[in-house]
Amino acid sequence: MITLPDRTPLPRDFFDRPVLEVAPDLLGRLVVRTTPDGPIALRLTEVEAYDGPNDPGSHAFRGRTPRNEVMFGPPGHVYVYFTYGMWHCMNLVCGPEGTASGVLLRAGEIVEGAELTRERRLSARNDKELAKGPARLATALDVDRSLDGTDACATGDTPIRVLTGTQVPPDQVRSGPRTGVAGDGGVHPWRFWVADDPTVSPYRAHVPRRRSR
Repeated sequence: MITLPDRTPLPRDFFDRPVLEVAPDLLGRLVVRTTPDGPIALRLTEVEAYDGPNDPGSHAFRGRTPRNEVMFGPPGHVYVYFTYGMWHCMNLVCGPEGTASGVLLRAGEIVEGAELTRERRLSARNDKELAKGPARLATALDVDRSLDGTDACATGDTPIRVLTGTQVPPDQVRSGPRTGVAGDGGVHPWRFWVADDPTVSPYRAHVPRRRSR
């Protein structure tokens, strides 16, 4: 069970900062997903920063579209996208409104509600794998496109909140290239993770998809 001080919601101005400040500061914070069956709480252990128009790896690099509209809105909102025709991934919008920067939530430790996530993640060999990777994280938290645009800083009933948790000390934060990002965007060391945490996903370089003949 999470202790009471950890349950203080992060204010909107936490997210209203440059994405490279917000991303490492999210490590150790708590994402709470409220479901009809009960709450699920996840401690963030791995994230990636995406810097909008300054970042070839960002969905917003080429401008506003119906898919990425939420990224251009106020900070502290949830951006959910569908990828490879199979998986959802969850991001938190940050920076001033209009900058379209965001943080991809890559991995975390389920600290409350593990019994609910096990039902969604039947292939997980143990609880450390329940949210080990961005698609697994979204599946564990029952996140899909219906939650795109959710205000994670809202008061009252909201399906997703981000709480203070316990900030990770700087000497325990590691950084490196983002996973699976191609081209110019692949060189940025904008993936941040908690050192030696078993829930962090393995790094994989981008591999071009081959077209079938």
